[in-house]
Amino acid sequence: MDGTQTILVIDDEENIRELVRAILENAGYEVLDAADGDLGIEIFQANQVDLIITDLIMPGKEGIETISELKKEQPDLKIIAISGAVDSSTYLHLAGSLGADETLGKPFKVNELIETVERLLNQ
Repeated sequence: MDGTQTILVIDDEENIRELVRAILENAGYEVLDAADGDLGIEIFQANQVDLIITDLIMPGKEGIETISELKKEQPDLKIIAISGAVDSSTYLHLAGSLGADETLGKPFKVNELIETVERLLNQ
């Protein structure tokens, strides 16, 4: 049975990518990751991805621009925006208006992440 769903995690902080990878792999998902939006878009284009989790504040191509580009390419793509910025509520609101399906402020709880992923993938 190859029904494993693939999630792409885009975050410039390696420790966040590793943490999210561990949580999601433990929950049974295939996980790909990228350190910035440009690499994330390349990985997305080269793989079958079911859901993307992207940080908003990153060097290079940041999350808002990444979300916008990904949604142009695949309008029904499920995206969760995450941010630990001091003013993260503003960024998360903007991400939601540009196509993020869900937003989570860092730090988030493990069960909060898994529930959000499962809800989006089961829509």
